[in-house]
Amino acid sequence: MSYLALTWLHLLTVVPALLIGSWLMLRRKGTPHHRQLGRAFMLLMLATGLLTLLMPAELGPRLLDHFGGIHALSLLTIVSVPRAWQAARRRQLIRHRYYMIGLYVGGLLVPGTFAMMPGRSLHSWLIG
Repeated sequence: MSYLALTWLHLLTVVPALLIGSWLMLRRKGTPHHRQLGRAFMLLMLATGLLTLLMPAELGPRLLDHFGGIHALSLLTIVSVPRAWQAARRRQLIRHRYYMIGLYVGGLLVPGTFAMMPGRSLHSWLIG
């Protein structure tokens, strides 16, 4: 699959995840609506993490001519989603909250900030 196709698939998962995650952070927790949106958020984040592993690093040193430092956040996402799910199922709500905040910050805000930096594809697409 081409880099461009992977990028578009990634945007199709990460943009809704950002919107849903932001909504979930601001709204009441534990409601049926929260649970439904939370499932969608987790699936989108898992898909995002898996897709980004297929995308080669653009900047910095690379391992195996593919993986860069940003891929550590992909792995963090892939590991955190099932742990957050498990914590919620076990009613370990504080643990669930920490995993979800970590997913939101470490899986969306930090990489999103890097993606908008000059020299990155998204920056050139949106800002020029």
